[in-house]
Amino acid sequence: MNASRRRFVYGPVPSRRLGRSLGIDLVPYKTCSYDCIYCQLGRTTNKTTELAEYVPLDGVYEELAEKLRLDPEPDYISLAGSGEPTLHSRIGELIAGIKRMTPIPVAVLTNGSLLWMPEVRAALAEADLAIPSLDAGNQQTFERVNRPHPDISFEEMTAGLAAFGETFGGETWLEVFALAGITDAPGEMAAIAAIANRLRPARVQLNTATRPPAEDYVVAVPPERLEGLRSFFDVPCEVVAEHRAAGPAVSPATSNARREVAALLERRPCTVEGIAAGLGMAPNEVIKHLNALVAAGVVRSERRGGDTYYEVRHP
Repeated sequence: MNASRRRFVYGPVPSRRLGRSLGIDLVPYKTCSYDCIYCQLGRTTNKTTELAEYVPLDGVYEELAEKLRLDPEPDYISLAGSGEPTLHSRIGELIAGIKRMTPIPVAVLTNGSLLWMPEVRAALAEADLAIPSLDAGNQQTFERVNRPHPDISFEEMTAGLAAFGETFGGETWLEVFALAGITDAPGEMAAIAAIANRLRPARVQLNTATRPPAEDYVVAVPPERLEGLRSFFDVPCEVVAEHRAAGPAVSPATSNARREVAALLERRPCTVEGIAAGLGMAPNEVIKHLNALVAAGVVRSERRGGDTYYEVRHP
């Protein structure tokens, strides 16, 4: 078995925000319009703003149909994964196709960098939930934290967020990534909050670097500090903490469990408990597969904040 063989559908992933979220990966590894210093998948290897059919939709539909047939129903189907999903030129067609397959709500997790394009805003129209990001309040911090493609300016990005909010019929949650010593400073967070308050999303979600980041100088903001930052926002604001689960919700019989573990870790570093909750495995079964994947050189582990995270080794 080639445990790291590419698959388009992965999970479900345990998420405090979305419950059990079944992910769809629409671009190759680290194909993105940003190169965020906090990214849990490492540095961007293909920084681009080119819209293209990066993965075949036929393959996505086939894997999604299999997942929906064999696994317990997830709470959301999420378009996210190894890079920026709105780079896929047929994302709107995919959302419509998913809607024809299942009533499960569709969420799009996006960095929001391409929402200034009318065609991208139109493509997301049928989604139930959009979660774009806003990690800076000015051009200088934008370049420091997100390291965007040269074609994307801070002004253009924020204008795209505003235009999307005016037309999108679903719900929008705005994610703000707070980084210690960078964006948690009062002046920086006040600038971010001023934009968020104008955008008026349904909620703001404060996050921080709980998983191993792209750059080792990135430091997480402590929970009590995150709680304090909520006061900058006039719109509803919540702290998004790492999901903790007591144990697996289900125990599906599957012949490709090791491949499922690798597919999940390729998109998102996880703890043993996170893998168990997302894939519905017993923790001891997860450990068995992780040991084999580590021994094969497919997966590596890293200690962070008292927890051990596992992730797929990329070339």
